[in-house]
Parts: sequence; C-alpha cells; structure tokens
Amino acid sequence: MASAKKSNARRRPAPAAQEERPNAPSSTKVSGSAAALHVVPTSPLPDPEVPERAARRRFTAEYKLRVLREADTAAGAGEIGALLRREGLYSSHLTTWRRQREQGALAALTPKKRGRSAGPVSPLARRVAELEREKARLERRLKQAETIIEVQKNFRARRGPSHLLDEKLGAQLR
Repeated sequence: MASAKKSNARRRPAPAAQEERPNAPSSTKVSGSAAALHVVPTSPLPDPEVPERAARRRFTAEYKLRVLREADTAAGAGEIGALLRREGLYSSHLTTWRRQREQGALAALTPKKRGRSAGPVSPLARRVAELEREKARLERRLKQAETIIEVQKNFRARRGPSHLLDEKLGAQLR
C-alpha cells in the first residue's frame, strides 16, 4: 500500500516570483518603465460556418491514370490501402477508374458534365412547349371561372328568387 502513495520529497517548489501558470499572459518590463506589458497571443478562430453542401470532387484523367499506375505497381500487403489513405480515395474509385480505362483509355477517364444534356432545340419543339404552357394557363383560368359561377349559383339558390327579394325591399322602403 505504501507504493500507491507518491513521494513529493524530490519535487522542488517553484520560486514565488515566477510561478508557472499555463494560460496566463506573460509580463515583461519595457525600457525601465514601471508598467508591465502584457502580451496575449491571439489565434485565429476557425470559421464556424458549415457549407450547405460539400463541393463534389473532380479528378483529372492524368491524376486517375497516375493513381491507377501506383495501385498496379503496389506489390506488398497493405500498399494499396496506404495509397488510398494517402490520396483520400475509396476502393470503389479504383474499381470505377479501372473499368473506365478498359472501356476507352484516357477519353473514358475525363469527367463528364452532369445533368440534362442541352441538345439543340428545334423551333417546332419550342412552339409546342409554348402552346402547352398557354393551354395549362387557360385551363387554370377556366377552372377558376367555373368555380366562381358555381359559388354564385349556390348563393342565389340559398337566397331565393331575386324578384321576391326586390318586392320585399320595395315594400320596406314605402
């Protein structure tokens, strides 16, 4: 049990004037003046903003070929894993790039533009799209007009015949 206690006999106490404080600012005298200069190091804070969406990585054909050559020459156990960790890649990248290389060498390794192809639009297709938009707009207006007419019919049906209403109003005014 005596071994569990640490002996403090060999530890020297720090001098009273120069106590070590880990995060305390250092003080130095400036050319004989009585005032002490406190220097506090400032470290730039990292930006707390997180981007909405991470930027998609794009690899050039030369980079893909260089990594594939290194992977093909890796002979020892774990060398491919070290290559992938060093380059920040996944094994699926190598699989995809090898398939692309077999299909068409450098042309298959160039990154393709994502999204719909912006093929040439014929004037007839443009006109058809314009007419379809106009038709949809007119159908919305027609549905709105039919709804208004239906509401008016229901309102008049509940109120009763309008000629009776006119007679009642005329009798009250006399």
